[in-house]
Amino acid sequence: MKINELAADFDKVEFLANYWQKKPVLIRQLVPGFVDPLTPEELAGCALEDQVESRLITEFEPDRFELRNGPFVESDFTSLPTSHYTLLVQAMDQWFDEVAELRRRFDFVPSWRVDDVMISYACEGGGVGPHFDNYDVFLLQGQGQRRWRLGQHCD
Repeated sequence: MKINELAADFDKVEFLANYWQKKPVLIRQLVPGFVDPLTPEELAGCALEDQVESRLITEFEPDRFELRNGPFVESDFTSLPTSHYTLLVQAMDQWFDEVAELRRRFDFVPSWRVDDVMISYACEGGGVGPHFDNYDVFLLQGQGQRRWRLGQHCD
């Protein structure tokens, strides 16, 4: 598979003209044969490192979230509940060639618009709570299932 290969029917020019920074779009199977570059255990291992920026969000009650920043220790993960948490780890493209290669498939997005590749792992019921981002977001869903919801448009 070529490094820049995306779904054959994906039109980069149309995407940039009609969707990027304009409106959300769902594109199924954009990366043919996508395989998660890291396991959840490997991602948690990264969150133990001092040099890696990471966050752990736990929802203890409906709409009551707790945010903790890494680095973490192993007991932080062994003491987690079985549901309703999300681990987010920044800049994985700077640490793993497989993630950097995946990022290069999206070179059509101007490089000055890209900060890094964050990988998140959410168990059943996990989420980050209602929010809006002050930056562009391009999501690639890996293993598992997720219910994505969009809120109001913010400028």
